[in-house]
Amino acid sequence: MRVLAMLDGTLTDPDAPHIRVDDLGLMRGDGIFETILAVDGRPRELGAHLDRLARSAAMTDIPLPDRAAWERAVQAVLDNWPADGEMALKLVCTRGVDGGDGTPTGFALGMEIGERVRAQRRDGISVVTLERGIDPGLADRAPWLLLGAKTISYAINMAAQREAERRGADDVVFTASDGSLLEGPTSTLVVASGRTLRTPPAQLGILPGTTQAALFRGAERAGWATKVEPLRVPDLRAADGVFLVSSVRRITRVHTLDGERLTDSADLHAELVGYYESEY
Repeated sequence: MRVLAMLDGTLTDPDAPHIRVDDLGLMRGDGIFETILAVDGRPRELGAHLDRLARSAAMTDIPLPDRAAWERAVQAVLDNWPADGEMALKLVCTRGVDGGDGTPTGFALGMEIGERVRAQRRDGISVVTLERGIDPGLADRAPWLLLGAKTISYAINMAAQREAERRGADDVVFTASDGSLLEGPTSTLVVASGRTLRTPPAQLGILPGTTQAALFRGAERAGWATKVEPLRVPDLRAADGVFLVSSVRRITRVHTLDGERLTDSADLHAELVGYYESEY
């Protein structure tokens, strides 16, 4: 099932052609996006996602349509989706047609969440570490590289996931050139040690995670400490639990790192899921 809404709130056939072949999003990957989890008709962290969309638009100099237009499109999708169950709601904005009048292309698309993602939430995943080819100071030195913007230029991320599959793993944790840990191709890294949750800093050029922020809020209410600080591979092996989190995958535990089994964190995973869900 899919539901497609344009920014004026009208619905249209998701199987019909809508994007011109000379759209810069298609031609050059020149666009931005957000993916929002909706549960039982309610979008999670919608405000935070729209804030991040605006931040990405500012970083890429894309003239983002106003917030009301996105909210209108989101509501149109929600109103035409079954009231119960889950949906991945994708907001996409490209720079528009090459040589056009500068009007961006924007839409909201609701999609079902696949069984593979559901199984990984339940059973956990294996990951490999792969170098991302950046150093910790690069985001500040070279803002034109758009590190930390959520662009639709995901070819490297998808190539990394294919490399993980070639190595017999499910996913990836990227590392910087100095060995610092970054993020997954489509997720944020969270490490649990004792009653402290940690995640790498956005200053490394990674995307601030909306799901990670919600998890941290819930854990803090339960008396946990949370930290944003640099992490390295040995921190993962020494941790009580390692997790990749995102809107669609929610809280997913990592049970194997570079072929090595990690500490069994199934019970801890259930506890953290409870903290996250308590936010909604």
